[in-house]
Amino acid sequence: MEAALQAQSREERLASGLAGLIIKEQSGFYWVEAEDKRIYMCELRGRLKEEAKASDIAAIGDRALISPRQEEGTDVLMAVIEELAPRKSVLSRAVRTTGKRGAGQAEREHVLIANADRALFVFSAAQPTPDLDLLDRLLVAGEKSGIDSLLIVVNKMDLDGAHESDEIFTVYEGLGYRVLRTSALRGDGLDTLKSMLDRGISVFTGPSGVGKTSLLNRIQPGLGRQVKDVGRHSEAGVHTTRDSALVRLESGGYLADTPGIRSISVWDVEPDELDAYYVDIEPFVLDCKFSNCTHTDEPGCAVLGALRAGQIARRRYQSYLELREELRDTYVIYNR
Repeated sequence: MEAALQAQSREERLASGLAGLIIKEQSGFYWVEAEDKRIYMCELRGRLKEEAKASDIAAIGDRALISPRQEEGTDVLMAVIEELAPRKSVLSRAVRTTGKRGAGQAEREHVLIANADRALFVFSAAQPTPDLDLLDRLLVAGEKSGIDSLLIVVNKMDLDGAHESDEIFTVYEGLGYRVLRTSALRGDGLDTLKSMLDRGISVFTGPSGVGKTSLLNRIQPGLGRQVKDVGRHSEAGVHTTRDSALVRLESGGYLADTPGIRSISVWDVEPDELDAYYVDIEPFVLDCKFSNCTHTDEPGCAVLGALRAGQIARRRYQSYLELREELRDTYVIYNR
């Protein structure tokens, strides 16, 4: 069977292939839920493997065309990924390269998920205190991703002091982001949350300790454990790392819960482009006197004018400056 598959032309393989969705990735292997309702453990075709050295060309959420193959001595369904469909969205972060990855560059793109229909950035109203700098970075990555719907989920609304802390999220509502307030303990907001997840592909992401697993279990009994079980577990001190995977929900949609994120380095955004991904800053940019305005101390800067007028929150502006400086330092180092 293997020899016959190798002898097939590319056109013949494509014509006889199965379309499917990548639902798990681990150590160079991809699990594809195919149109025949079966799950295949796949490798990339050779030419795709070469491309994958420079970037994550295959990730959970990608649509793929596969060629099933017979593997002697195992009853696992095996296949080769022949083609990958163009992506409609991609949520990524920058990571340092290791080994042969990255094609000689110091950083490479790590795709968290492809083709997501919505991203839910989960934070807690208290315990831990919301990390708004991390939220701003996730929103920049989300705006860059092309994902249709970006939502902020504020969990633990049942805790003392939660409502006082929650007031900070009204700033984001004013920017047009939907903020959903939940309590996994009391059940606040869960019906609304469930209705958002019953179609398409959704991704849960955010820092550790915000109650994502508890929310998952309230969405669907045992979902938190199911999500963990489909990933690889490895212990390193007190921290647990786990590969992301898509889980089909009883309601019909797919959900990816990414491991807890402590920080995120924005991928493929140059310092001078950053203002386009801050939705409160971007409307004023074209009114700046200089086209290359950095919005720091230039005369005639419309962004600074909006800041003084209270049209841009000072904390958000400070967040923009800090991220811009970080991107500038990275850009200088990697483009010497």
